[in-house]
Amino acid sequence: MKNTPTRPYGLLATLALLMSVVSAEAQTAPEVPRLVVNVIIDQLRSDYLEAFSPLYGDRGFQRLMQQGRVYTQAQYPFACPDRASAIATLMSGTVPYEHGIVAQRWLDRQSLQPVFCVDDQQYPGTQPGEFTSPQHLGVSTFTDELKVSTEGKALVYSIAPERDAAVFAAGHAADGCFWLSDASARWATSSYYGTAPAWLSYYDDSHQLSQRLGSTTWEPCNALVGEFNYFVGGRTHKPFKHTFKGDRRVREFKASGLVNEEVTNFVDHCLRNTMMGIDPVPDVLSVTYYAGNYDHLAVSDYPMELQDTYVRLDYQLGRLIDIVEQKVGRDRVMFVLTGTGYCDTEQTDADLSRYRIPTGEFNISRAQLLLNMYLIAVYGQGQYVETSMGNQMYLNLKFIENKGLNLTEVLERSADFLIQLSGVRDVYTSQRLMLGAWTPGIRDIRNAYNPRCSGDILVQVAPGWRLVNENTNENLPQRESYMGFPLCFYGADVSSEVVRTPVAVDCVAPTVAQHLRIRAPNSCSVAPLVIRK
Repeated sequence: MKNTPTRPYGLLATLALLMSVVSAEAQTAPEVPRLVVNVIIDQLRSDYLEAFSPLYGDRGFQRLMQQGRVYTQAQYPFACPDRASAIATLMSGTVPYEHGIVAQRWLDRQSLQPVFCVDDQQYPGTQPGEFTSPQHLGVSTFTDELKVSTEGKALVYSIAPERDAAVFAAGHAADGCFWLSDASARWATSSYYGTAPAWLSYYDDSHQLSQRLGSTTWEPCNALVGEFNYFVGGRTHKPFKHTFKGDRRVREFKASGLVNEEVTNFVDHCLRNTMMGIDPVPDVLSVTYYAGNYDHLAVSDYPMELQDTYVRLDYQLGRLIDIVEQKVGRDRVMFVLTGTGYCDTEQTDADLSRYRIPTGEFNISRAQLLLNMYLIAVYGQGQYVETSMGNQMYLNLKFIENKGLNLTEVLERSADFLIQLSGVRDVYTSQRLMLGAWTPGIRDIRNAYNPRCSGDILVQVAPGWRLVNENTNENLPQRESYMGFPLCFYGADVSSEVVRTPVAVDCVAPTVAQHLRIRAPNSCSVAPLVIRK
């Protein structure tokens, strides 16, 4: 048999393969940031952020807006966010329907008592009366996934003025979670996160905020704040002066422009006493600041205070960036900054009827009694409606089942009755939300709903009216105005650009996860943003 000559193609293929391997080795993947600093600013607003810009320096907001990737029109993919539900969504990449945190408080169906979102009697805190854990958060966060991916080696810390903000930004597996205690003005934590570090008590003992509060005065940080007036109020607002005394002194301090300095001071202390950002294993530090008005009151009452809060916040944000970059290195840290998507300074006691604006008072506790009377007339004696909280009514499902009634029919009759009451814009039953989940206008309401803790009937009160509940002392003005806030990425391998296309913030968790090369949270189904250079 004649031997077939060897063709040159095999040699060429081998050389091509070797060249591709050498080329692949020469191309290194982008370096993972050693530290992600997740900055959440409670009640941050784009209009205020821009309005007060003449008062800012160049190290805080201006640096982020000019050098970062800024999405100017961020929004939450569910209705009526508050601090707890917003932060849970930011960290988990999904909505309350999935993660279970519908608000700071909801009703426990068994006891018919309000539940605070992070209360857990199994885990006492370092300060009296603060039993705390993230037990109600039903899914993982990107910080949890980081701990899993690194086999626990990554460090995760969360620092915030308020307990719920600190816990949900920490997730389930954090190494440390700290907040300012309402009772003592000391930085607190929970036994859920293990033994409190020695540097925690050292900070409290050396800084003694609880002792300093009595002599602390909040005044405009500079003359420009007192002279600058963005708001059209029809009256002159003199520079302010506030002190913090009495039983509410800590709560008032935490809702003032001074609290952000205390947060930054504690962050600095935490960074000095931990190994965050030191080794190649990525870590996460979550920091929550406050951008609401003084004591959560209307901006019309305290406009100068709000201006000063933003100016002080700008300075503290600059401090935070400098502190972190000095320790970790600018090219090794990524900052993520966004807001919580709501603003309680929209509340006002103005009499809208004086200006002939449609208004009124919808009393849901009275509506609850009327609905129960109607159902008695239809189905016979009984307690069909157990209670109400916020804009939600809770039916006595066990009683309705034992009576052999069709729940769908009861819900439909209830909705038909309530929609006729003055001040009611629409009524959503639990079944309507389930069946019409993707109908335009219903999706956001459905996303904010959770079968475990939400009511059976949600009453949408007309804008301009007030929602009143005599049983819970709620008296809330109803507004559906658009409130813009930004989403900003800055730092390691992030491209600089201003993007004006609207973006939902449930994309933050998968975007950070992709940057860290880890899995997205286990209930996150949205795609990450493209933010690399």
